[in-house]
Amino acid sequence: MNKNEQAMMDLWDMFKKRMWIDSFNMKDSLKGYNPSEIHCIAYIGEDKDSNVTKLAESFEMTRGAISKLTKKLEKKRLIESYQKPDNKKEVYFELTEQGQAIYNVHEEMHKKFKDRDQPFFEQVTDEQLDVILEFAEKYNRHLDAEIKKLCVDMKSDHL
Repeated sequence: MNKNEQAMMDLWDMFKKRMWIDSFNMKDSLKGYNPSEIHCIAYIGEDKDSNVTKLAESFEMTRGAISKLTKKLEKKRLIESYQKPDNKKEVYFELTEQGQAIYNVHEEMHKKFKDRDQPFFEQVTDEQLDVILEFAEKYNRHLDAEIKKLCVDMKSDHL
């Protein structure tokens, strides 16, 4: 295995471990809610003018999938829809009291995760972080270009 493959494997292992630990800890605190519901609640809690379009773009999901998800959250009384007086066409979402409670638990969990990892990051130098950030930025640009190519190829296949 070459260094590129080893680096990608190690990054993937790190990502999986972090996701496993975080989801394990969240399961008890947020029992009964799936990750997409929690992320939707978190987004609505952060963005006071959340609507289907913004949610779909943020989660890279279809508007139909987001509509289904928001209806489910409304049925569970975690969010409410509303319209602005000057825009009767667009529907926006806000958290209910119960939704705000879920949002608060989610935020507290993220704070615990940050606190858990802080001792590790205190050992990492700014120079080491700069290398990691530069790598991530360059690799993300590469992947964005590859995604763009795929989209162009998909469009030309459908012509």
